[in-house]
Amino acid sequence: MLNYRTWIFDCDGVVLDSNRIKTDAFFRAAEPYGTQYAQQLVNYHVDNGGVSRYIKFQRFLTDILGREAPAEEELNHLLADYAGYVEQGLLSCQVAPGIERLRQMTEGAQWLIVSGGDQKELRSVFRKRGLDSLFDGGIYGSPANKDEILVRLKAEGVIRHPAVFVGDSQYDIEAAKRAGLDFIFVSAWSESSFDFNDADLKLGSIADIADQF
Repeated sequence: MLNYRTWIFDCDGVVLDSNRIKTDAFFRAAEPYGTQYAQQLVNYHVDNGGVSRYIKFQRFLTDILGREAPAEEELNHLLADYAGYVEQGLLSCQVAPGIERLRQMTEGAQWLIVSGGDQKELRSVFRKRGLDSLFDGGIYGSPANKDEILVRLKAEGVIRHPAVFVGDSQYDIEAAKRAGLDFIFVSAWSESSFDFNDADLKLGSIADIADQF
């Protein structure tokens, strides 16, 4: 693992113990439409971990509620409610144990965040929590999806091979493999039921990755 020149991390469930925070926020944002519809959104969210909130709320309005042409105002209202519920949780949830130790062990490599979370929100939270300095390659998120971000960063030469993606969702491993990256699955905070049989390594946490050195 010392050979990796680029380390790419998902945020929720990998660097921050925030999966449950976001799951609860999806339910609360959609609850005014009815608890049964809110639970359907939660189920879609859990089954599609790592996918942008923009896509999830669009699917909520079109596929779950049956809107043919959802109003932009309604979508923006859902997004704003969701962001409000999430913000405080992201500022207070647990940071992955061992992350600074792993950073020291890989000091010659570049680190990046590539997340389904909102990019502005991610950068603000990481700055406020003093984590942004760990990720010298940048912090990237939605509205672009992970495939789009990885393609762009490869074209710009930001991602230098060999490179590895550390994630906890089915979309993480699929996007990583499409981008030609190795993949490490960390399970401790994951909500996914996917088998991750194609992962290059399956471990519990970032601390467990550091223990491999």
